[in-house]
Amino acid sequence: MKKLVFVLTTVVALAFAQTSKAQGTIVDAAVGNENFSTLVAALKAADLVGALQGDGPFTVFAPTNDAFAKIDKETLGNLLKPENKKTLAKILTYHVVSGKLMANDVVAALKKGKGKVVVETLAGQKLTVMQKDGKIWLKDQAGNYSEITATDVAGSNGVIHVIDTVVMPK
Repeated sequence: MKKLVFVLTTVVALAFAQTSKAQGTIVDAAVGNENFSTLVAALKAADLVGALQGDGPFTVFAPTNDAFAKIDKETLGNLLKPENKKTLAKILTYHVVSGKLMANDVVAALKKGKGKVVVETLAGQKLTVMQKDGKIWLKDQAGNYSEITATDVAGSNGVIHVIDTVVMPK
């Protein structure tokens, strides 16, 4: 009986270890999801893939393809050009916060901040996270809103929260 328990414990431990190792970075999570193909293309164009595969931890507010589709095609096409790499990088790093903020961390901060909390992004600019109508929203510096539609897509170096609109820095 002891031998059976030992074998089962070993199998469970090995399975857990394999699951832990199989978890990739937040970039891997984005690459593996077809709803983030525009984001992945933008990360490559801005040369940010390597940075977001680093140790982190990072919290990424990741716009879906539908979010990018709200930007007119000409503007988006221009942003993806090599000569606009710096502007694109500024926009993308405006979607990233240092640290791993899981949904329960955000909710706790919102309670403490009476429904509103301001975070500093890797672009060096502020992004307001707020609770409104039972949902959690981002408000960019231009006053535009983006709803957080899914949370806690975990990677080995951080977490992704899915948003429905691209937020824009100043």
